[in-house]
Amino acid sequence: MKRSVKTILAAAFAAAAVSTVAFFALPASAEAASFTVTNSWGSGYQGEITVSNGSSSKIDTWKVELTLPAGSTIAQSWNATLATAGQTFTFTPAGWNASIAGGAATSFGFIVNGSGRPTACTVNGQACTGLTGTPATSSPAATPTGAKPSATTASPTSSAKPTSASPTATTASPTPTRTATGSTPLAINGQLKVCGVNLCNAAGKKIQLRGVSSHGIHWFPSCYPGAALDALATDWNADLFRIAMYVQEGGYETDPSGLTSKVNSLVDQAEARGMYALIDFHILNPGDPSYNLTRAKEFFAKVAARNADKKNVIYEIANEPNGVSWTTIKNYAEQVIPVIRANDPDGIVVVGTRAWSSLGVSEGSSSAEIISNPVNAANVMYAFHFYAASHKDNYRAEVTRAAASLPLFVTEFGTVSASGDGAVDTASTNAWIDLLDKLKISYANWNFGDKSEGSSILKPGACASGTFSGTTPLTESGQLIRSRIRTADDF
Repeated sequence: MKRSVKTILAAAFAAAAVSTVAFFALPASAEAASFTVTNSWGSGYQGEITVSNGSSSKIDTWKVELTLPAGSTIAQSWNATLATAGQTFTFTPAGWNASIAGGAATSFGFIVNGSGRPTACTVNGQACTGLTGTPATSSPAATPTGAKPSATTASPTSSAKPTSASPTATTASPTPTRTATGSTPLAINGQLKVCGVNLCNAAGKKIQLRGVSSHGIHWFPSCYPGAALDALATDWNADLFRIAMYVQEGGYETDPSGLTSKVNSLVDQAEARGMYALIDFHILNPGDPSYNLTRAKEFFAKVAARNADKKNVIYEIANEPNGVSWTTIKNYAEQVIPVIRANDPDGIVVVGTRAWSSLGVSEGSSSAEIISNPVNAANVMYAFHFYAASHKDNYRAEVTRAAASLPLFVTEFGTVSASGDGAVDTASTNAWIDLLDKLKISYANWNFGDKSEGSSILKPGACASGTFSGTTPLTESGQLIRSRIRTADDF
């Protein structure tokens, strides 16, 4: 072309429509849980539960049990395994997030059909209590100091406003907004590298980057000021910003110097905020990357030389090849990669794959052709793109197979149909993100723009208004993606 509930609540709170956050105080050296309503609408809401370990010892597993009032049920969940017995909903680890180190936390989310908030909760068999350690008798809608911004923001269509109160000494935000320079993704991970089939940080730890893609930077310049990147870095807690520079359609071929300058400026802005920058050479029509080989060599020679000393740059050399063979794509890659390597020997290069970067699936092929004939270069990953309403189980199965042999990077995905428009497919989107989280595959959602289409993260006119933080400027797609990206990274 792109997350617990204050328990033992009064019935009045069960019917409340505003988004609230509350914390459970458990005995010393025990796990704690927090609940957030991250989005709400007339017939339901989206919730997120964070289980945090306040002790110095590791927790080997966890179990959260929630009870909902009659008429409300959990329709789906992610980052956890859900079991249902009547009105009791039991969440256990998805597998990879069972262990919680001392001082760390893990989160999972769910969709509730119905407006009823939970009336009871236990964490590993211990009763959850309120801020003061006693059951609440009213709806406090408390916002602890240091909590994530906008955690208590109501749905954009709601006129209700949350109140705030100071937390008790035992209350803490389990996933605070990044403010210190040393806590950014870039500061923690440094120069990235490919290790086996994974993306790894400078220390060799397998990691996953989560972020968003711009739309065409020449079409929506008002969407990418410093305030937008501030929101992504500190409100979204994004790790990655993909800079989509179209080549045709009024892009690079029309203004090579101007577009190169814009790309470099956004690389600098991402670096200043501790985010990684994915430079996307956005070919689409024509689908043969060879058509733009000379332009690609020119562009990547310049940006690689200019950004060689930076640790936050990743190069995506061909967005969505289509209508051509894997052999043609591979030949293109093996001519462009040396141009980058001549200036930046350490930068990761992402190679587009056949059939709109679907690993060939959308043209009746598969990843087998890449596995048997990989690009002859080091520090290379392979792009996969999907649109949740169009690409489902067979595509997920192919990604699962391919991930066992190839280092994959989802450089673009949408919550809607492959047209970039239509209704948000929440279930398929969450199934996809659950899979990517499980496999530690990095991703960027399409798109951080305000075009009037289903895949846009921002509502029409949001960029001109200059408002980017919180949920008010976000579309349905934007609210869903923000809620998933804001959860704690596993760095």
